[in-house]
Parts: sequence; structure tokens; C-alpha cells
Amino acid sequence: MIALLPRRRGLTVAVALAAIGVFGACETKGGFHGIEIDPARPLPVFEFRKADGTALRTVAESGRPQLYFFGYTHCPDVCPTTLADWTRVKKALGTASSRVRFVFVTIDPERDTPAIAARYATQFDSSFVGVSGDSATTAHIKESFGVVAYHDGGTEPNGYFVSHSSQVFLVDGKGRLVAQYPFGIGWEAMTADLKRFL
Repeated sequence: MIALLPRRRGLTVAVALAAIGVFGACETKGGFHGIEIDPARPLPVFEFRKADGTALRTVAESGRPQLYFFGYTHCPDVCPTTLADWTRVKKALGTASSRVRFVFVTIDPERDTPAIAARYATQFDSSFVGVSGDSATTAHIKESFGVVAYHDGGTEPNGYFVSHSSQVFLVDGKGRLVAQYPFGIGWEAMTADLKRFL
């Protein structure tokens, strides 16, 4: 179950809650430090255009784990915190981090063009990938991952926040969604689980 919390004190707070263990960073039966996706699900395949016009497809890469996060570039809190956590994950993994793909998918394609999404992701680390799709692609990938998002306030066309579920998804080297990490669980949990696949 995913719960979206309303914006408070000027902050967009969007937290993914597990149906049973909220923020329970304890290991599950599969040995994950995040919340295990059981049974594991195949990574849904979508195609996006990167800033340089080339295609990026959400496909399995043999032996290469991937992290996916759905956010938007105007996000005041959850999104920059999550990508900052990714930089800590990458540093903790050392040279092995080159075998991990970090993908930021915008849920606000009306404002976030491919170039804007890419620039946002790479400001945290040059290896991070930021992508944006058209409205139909965005809607379908959100549905496939179980991500929820909606405009939250603002009367001007560009003056709105987006409340959104905020978990990070882990895809293993076989292209299966195997775990998710609620906002606030800590970068250490992602690091520990990635080490299983590196």
C-alpha cells in the first residue's frame, strides 16, 4: 500500500509505506535490508529519449543491478534528499559502483524535458541518468511500478507541487524488481543490498 502525505509547512512530503512493516529496515526472509518484493517481478520495458536524443530503454542488463526513483526537478525535499543518498551509496560502493545504473524518472514531464531531467540527475553525479517521457509513457511506467503522483496546489500553470510516492526500486542483475526502499530508510540499506549483486 502506498500512502501520500499532504504538503506541510511548505514541504512536499510523500512517503511510501509498506502494508505491514512501515520503515521496518529489518531484513526480510530474502535477506534484504529494504522491503522485499515477493515474488520478484520483471522490470517493465519502456523507452525514453535522453537529452542527446538517444534512446534509453528500461531493460535488464546481465549482472548489472539498477536503482529507479520517480520524482521531479521542482521537488523541494524528497527528491534532492534521495539523489544525495545515491551519491553516498555510490561512494560506499567504490569502484564497484560503475556496475550500477542509477535512473531518475520524472513524474512531471510537462515541466521536465529530457534535458532538464538529465541536468537535474547529473548535478548530483555525472553517472546518474535522468529521463523524461511523454504523458502516456509516464502514466504507464508509473502504473507498472505502482507509483502514484498528483498535482498539489498552485494556481499558475507552472506553480504547483507534485505529491508522489517516494520509494526507490532495486532491480537485480537478472532484470527483476526485488526490493524497494521507503524514503528515510537510509542509504546504508541500499548499499548493503546492492553489494549482494556486485
